Amino acid sequence: MEKVKRTCPGEPSLQVSLGDLQLKNPVLTASGTFGYAREFADLLDLSSLGGVVVKGISLQPRRGNPPPRIVETAAGMLNAIGLENVGLKRFIAEKMVYLRELQTPVIVNILGDSIEDYRELAAQLAQVSGISALEVNISCPNVKKGGVAFGARSEMAAAVTRAVVNVCDFPVIVKLSPNVTDIVEMALAVEGAGADAVSLVNTFVGMAIDLEKRKPVLANVIGGLSGPAIKPIALRMVYQVASAVTIPVIGIGGIISAQDALEFLVAGATAVQVGTANFINPRASEDVVEGIADYVRRHDLHSIHDIIGSLDAREAGAAYVDLELRSAAKSWRDLLQARGTGKIIASWHDFTTTPPRRVLVETLERIKERGADIAKIVTTAESHLDVLR
Repeated sequence: MEKVKRTCPGEPSLQVSLGDLQLKNPVLTASGTFGYAREFADLLDLSSLGGVVVKGISLQPRRGNPPPRIVETAAGMLNAIGLENVGLKRFIAEKMVYLRELQTPVIVNILGDSIEDYRELAAQLAQVSGISALEVNISCPNVKKGGVAFGARSEMAAAVTRAVVNVCDFPVIVKLSPNVTDIVEMALAVEGAGADAVSLVNTFVGMAIDLEKRKPVLANVIGGLSGPAIKPIALRMVYQVASAVTIPVIGIGGIISAQDALEFLVAGATAVQVGTANFINPRASEDVVEGIADYVRRHDLHSIHDIIGSLDAREAGAAYVDLELRSAAKSWRDLLQARGTGKIIASWHDFTTTPPRRVLVETLERIKERGADIAKIVTTAESHLDVLR
């Protein structure tokens, strides 16, 4: 098997960091598309990847949904696997034996039906050697809240994040659902709850119909849409989130080539995950690594960081650019230096309450000091009096 070219002394660095987790390059595999890594061991060089994200793990084994569970769509696929997995006990006893020997970071994706499930999963995995980070799938339904997905409400997303962060020492990545009104709100909520990074996007809800039978193609009726079809929407969401948070963003959605991955990096992602492409080309992740390295060399760049977040939306003709007030000072300086005829919106959020009038006035003053043209203050109103403030 042909191995990926090794970086020689003096070549540009592809290294990135996700909190305390150091990656040799920004390319990860996406959960649910790469099994437990061993399945791909004879098809590509696992050590060439920035890391592997394994299939989602729950406390108890899950059989998943009945077939048919997968259907091909135009430029993508729908899946309704139903989070089938071996369960925590077997994962630790069987899968980790192989995974801990890999020469690349192992990130474990976890899922649950309650906050207690997530807390217990994180607590037990915190005692297992060979794990570099956790990715928290908050697209699961909260059975104690009528089946509403944890990732659909900012307060629930934050609660899950806090529960996990409080019981483990390694980096916590929260995987965001795109099936929400405002994904930036979700990102800010989990960042405030202690997340070390966010990954986005998970699949979009969709369905397919057998016209002759007039029945759903999937036994579960609906499924998750992934593949190239979702890339433009995923790219937009990654750009918006990366502009608002200060923690690293991992871009996911329709990445099948190095060009796709590089677009996500330019939009602000620190790393990317390759998912559906693995079903088409088992070497896709390794090909993306090689393609990124080639791009960096051809453009005579010092490191991958010369690419990350390098998009200049002002020169692209954006009429408005929305930046979170709490974003790093450098982000504000760079934006103000690049300002053209467009307007800058400064956003400030409080997802727990509506603060006193004094705090709101102070926030407006801070926005004015930043040099923004428009102020956007979002709070949680609990009564009509909060709205009147």
